[in-house]
Amino acid sequence: MTISRSIFLTGCCFLAASNIFAQQKAGNTSAASLTKYVDPFIGTSFHGHVFMGANVPFGAVQLGPVNMSQGWDWCSGYHYSDSTIIGFSHTHLSGTGIGDLGDVLMMPANGPVMLRKGKAGDPQSGYYSRFDHKDEIAKAGYYAVTLQRSGIRAELTASERVGFHQYTFASAENPHMVIDLREGIGWDLATNTSLQWINDTTVAGYRHSKGWAEDQRLFFTAVFSKKIKAFALFEDTVQQSGKTYTGKFVKGIAHFDLRSGEKLQVKVAISPVSIENAALNLKTEIPHWNFAAVAKAADAAWDKELGKVKVASSNESRLRTFYTALYHTMIAPSLFNDANGDYMGTDKKVYRNAPFTNYTTFSLWDTYRGAHPLFTILQPKRTGDMIASMLAIYQQQGSLPVWHLMGNETNTMPGHSGVQVVADAYLKGIKGFDTALAYEAVKATAMGDTRGLAYIKQLGYIPADSMVESVAMGQEYAISDWSIAQMAKRMGKAEDYAYYSKRGKGYQQYFDKSTNFVRGRLNEKEWRTPFSPFLSQHRKDDFSEGNAWQYTWLAPQDVEGLMQLMGGEQKFVAKLDSLFFVHGDMGEEASNDITGLIGQYAHGNEPSHHITYLYAYAGQPWKTAEKVRYILDSFYTDKPDGLIGNEDVGQMSAWYILSSLGFYPANPANGQFVFGSPLFNDATLQLDGGKTFRVQARNNSAANNKYIQKATLNGKPYTKSYLTYKDIMAGGVLQLEMGSQPSKTWGVAPKDRPYSEIR
Repeated sequence: MTISRSIFLTGCCFLAASNIFAQQKAGNTSAASLTKYVDPFIGTSFHGHVFMGANVPFGAVQLGPVNMSQGWDWCSGYHYSDSTIIGFSHTHLSGTGIGDLGDVLMMPANGPVMLRKGKAGDPQSGYYSRFDHKDEIAKAGYYAVTLQRSGIRAELTASERVGFHQYTFASAENPHMVIDLREGIGWDLATNTSLQWINDTTVAGYRHSKGWAEDQRLFFTAVFSKKIKAFALFEDTVQQSGKTYTGKFVKGIAHFDLRSGEKLQVKVAISPVSIENAALNLKTEIPHWNFAAVAKAADAAWDKELGKVKVASSNESRLRTFYTALYHTMIAPSLFNDANGDYMGTDKKVYRNAPFTNYTTFSLWDTYRGAHPLFTILQPKRTGDMIASMLAIYQQQGSLPVWHLMGNETNTMPGHSGVQVVADAYLKGIKGFDTALAYEAVKATAMGDTRGLAYIKQLGYIPADSMVESVAMGQEYAISDWSIAQMAKRMGKAEDYAYYSKRGKGYQQYFDKSTNFVRGRLNEKEWRTPFSPFLSQHRKDDFSEGNAWQYTWLAPQDVEGLMQLMGGEQKFVAKLDSLFFVHGDMGEEASNDITGLIGQYAHGNEPSHHITYLYAYAGQPWKTAEKVRYILDSFYTDKPDGLIGNEDVGQMSAWYILSSLGFYPANPANGQFVFGSPLFNDATLQLDGGKTFRVQARNNSAANNKYIQKATLNGKPYTKSYLTYKDIMAGGVLQLEMGSQPSKTWGVAPKDRPYSEIR
């Protein structure tokens, strides 16, 4: 087996997380707190693209540094290879492949006023500063760094809707704050900005921008702990008169009287609705000036959520990897409402006092596979609110979200993956949303005419010459359609069940038995040629961030049907074996997302995430155990380059969390969790209602004893190679006996294998 990575790995990426934590003296994390195992530096190097900064679980605010560099590896605004900071902004993405946000950037400074961020290598060109990683502290809910240019010590923490800054000025020479509403991250471009000096401690405004989110609108109120001595407004670099100015690139400079060593604090509340609501958020969440108390509350909020999974290990590196992964799953979806319940819809109308908590940042093509199933276990209440948010989006735009960002539909990635997320929540009995509306929404979404759906309804497949990524789009639609069929079955809608079940087998339309791969088809008789199962042409061919070797397995809703297409169980397993060994040239235009290669299996990208678990459907669960344990040990570490691909808003880490517990939802909507190989000897899930589900792996070892020999559930023999959601949520104790050799009996019999159809 080989591990494939692309682009570069800098020497700095191998700084041990333990060295970072040795520096961390702030934050007052108690010895018992699980937050001591969270290292936000993990995933900030290579292609992890994770957020660096201070936030609370699922919070609207992600307050953190922004590097000067731009580019794919700076989608979050920060990359470990960089040593420049242009300021601290209040919204960031985590683990995406496209950059956006970076709203309301603030930069403390002293000396001469500079109005541009500047150019790297030229300190006189702008207000940016260099920094050194040895001066950084990053913890759950807290971030600190020293700006070398000014000697200012920056500290950040946050509540749900408020970012709290604390700056210690080393010099009293003209201390000031730059408020730059021009600067954003990645594609983000300001289109309309406004800033007003309200009183001697308060400024407020808004920032509208165009980027990945076509029409993003964010309002804010900022209150300083010291009186503003003078305040100047600029349109880019041209000074304006008065206390209020609206333009495209508005900037403000707030001047203060500070002594050397004195602290300046600023609280910045954001709102999707109005300046007034931002002020309400600030008053509601942080009415005081106790920075340490807010940092402590943020730590406690993270500890509460992390405490829903307690694992035992003497290996601190493994604990850091695990709890940082769990931390990464809770950066988003993020709040998109105010303390009074108000939010702005996709239709740009303001919805007052919503009866649910509204969320945004739905990376559904990624997260439907593992992150949302994890939420149904650990976050059932939030899951209900997420579904209610998605249904509100349906009512506003006529379809469920594809990739929703800050009140905007980006339509990024193939399929309508929100369908299976809604279906899974309904089938599991999650509360907090209108089930009749949910069924209306999934049907209306599936019966649209855009993004290839008209061809699905007419032909049953999407012709390869009609659009790019036709195969990926069609396969994702089949998963969604199968999920709708299961909802229809549960609701007693026989006609719908038959119709969507047929569409759920639509993946078969792309399977060419002469090559034994899925591929683009032109019509009933012709396939797109030439064809290579290895070739991948990013945004040009029939697949999305992958090739035919990877996409041929994308039928988790009908594994039995896929086996039949391949000629039966033995041929299915033989081909699955070959996936992990075969090598070929993917071409110069292959997506950078195709990382973490074992043969042609690509763990760095989501379409591969279920594949290792398919062996169990063929009665060979020990092969799943081998592959899963290798991936857990090889592709996730506690170093800055510790993620093998984009975090993708929690999915990469969700795979790790579930797999290390010993199971994973190969099918994202049938409520089954297929066994792999547990990483920990003892793990306990804290469930709603005071219940717990404990997984004990006896005779478990990292090197050899990776295979499940037998199992008991609540003291009774358990022979199945999967668990159900119902099993987990009922609480209890699962005991797994591990061994060094594959068991030829446990989980092997047809009656003990996972299956696709919900019975």
